[in-house]
Amino acid sequence: MSETPSNTLQYRFDGPEEAPVLILGPSLGTTWHMWDRQVPELAQQWRVFRFDLPGHGGAPAYPAGSVGGLAERLMATLDGLGVQRFGFAGCAFGGALGIELALRHPDRVASLALIAASPRFGTADEFRQRGVIVRTNGLDPIARTSPDRWFTSGFAAAQPAITEWAVQMVRTTDPGCYIAACEALAAFDVRSRLSGVTVPTLVLVGSDDQVTGPAEARTLVAGIPDARLAVVPGASHLVPVEQPAAVTDLLVRHFSTAWQPAYDSTTGQMAIVAAPAKPVLAAAPPQPAPVAEIAPAAVPPQPAGRPDPYDAGIKVRREVLGDAHVDRALAQADEFSGDFQEFITRYAWGEIWDRPGLDRRSRSCVTLTALVAGGHMDELAFHVRAALRNGLTPGEIKEVLLQAAVYCGVPAANSAFKVAQQVIREETTPQE
Repeated sequence: MSETPSNTLQYRFDGPEEAPVLILGPSLGTTWHMWDRQVPELAQQWRVFRFDLPGHGGAPAYPAGSVGGLAERLMATLDGLGVQRFGFAGCAFGGALGIELALRHPDRVASLALIAASPRFGTADEFRQRGVIVRTNGLDPIARTSPDRWFTSGFAAAQPAITEWAVQMVRTTDPGCYIAACEALAAFDVRSRLSGVTVPTLVLVGSDDQVTGPAEARTLVAGIPDARLAVVPGASHLVPVEQPAAVTDLLVRHFSTAWQPAYDSTTGQMAIVAAPAKPVLAAAPPQPAPVAEIAPAAVPPQPAGRPDPYDAGIKVRREVLGDAHVDRALAQADEFSGDFQEFITRYAWGEIWDRPGLDRRSRSCVTLTALVAGGHMDELAFHVRAALRNGLTPGEIKEVLLQAAVYCGVPAANSAFKVAQQVIREETTPQE
């Protein structure tokens, strides 16, 4: 096991030192042990490199703010080890890392396998809501429900030891790092950039995956120029654990055909040569489906001078209040109220909330206090939700309202406590 400064990752190697490197990337809430059943066979041909996400598996708790930032941390780790070219297989969050690596460092990635992956994982609201649950209740509610997301019901019932192992993996994860990873996935969206993935790619998915299922897999295949689909029957989200033999066989065949080690006579060492991609014999036949082409959105030219704050405003407004709330507000706007919606997006969110002088937690504290003082209880409700998304705990919100009771009046604070109590109950109660 490695030493891990804050800009690198905890890792381990298996396999011959002279073999080409194959990296296995884990899913959120798991450790490198999710790949234990693949390593013995893969390590016969490759130098297998596994790593843990920050705060997972006992790794130091240095949260990463984005998938791209974590990809750069992985590259710093590889640079320190002298690893230049490599193959990469990643599951779920690990698949997002693989896409980022292929986009950012196409000269380093020789071949790619994306397992239970997606160009966008659910919605930003879903992942930020998960962060609120963890911040309030800890990881136990997420841990207890993880087998339902990761495995088919038959596998979970037949393999109680593996099911309990999965629960304990999540429970022992650092909550702050888990929340940061949720925020990273909330912001991850590469749908318009898939054509930039130019390496041979295997997209592998369980037939029963309810998290990132075959529909997401086909979107990846449609967008990546040299991609092939493999559907593993009888498997859910954590397919390398549930169907280890099928996954191992598919990985061996993909990396053996799409990426071939060759002997370099000038150096007397093994070199990595990208080979022409060959069809992958999937565990189930590929099932192509028409998928609408996803193209980058047209960006209008910016006028000279100060940029319009509207774009920054709508981005911040969605991140703080949630897509559902903003979509509802914009959909309800008409000729009479549309200008007002544009006004608050541009000036309240683009000019004020996007200023660097205060972080979002502080701005939520200020906003809650101002709304209590003004008696604006309808607005207070959705700003309590926003405060939870911005990282305030229910205990901290209570302290803000207590402080407001002194300076804004007890009757106003009394109404505010009733509103906030209801919102906090709704937002922090785990969904069983």
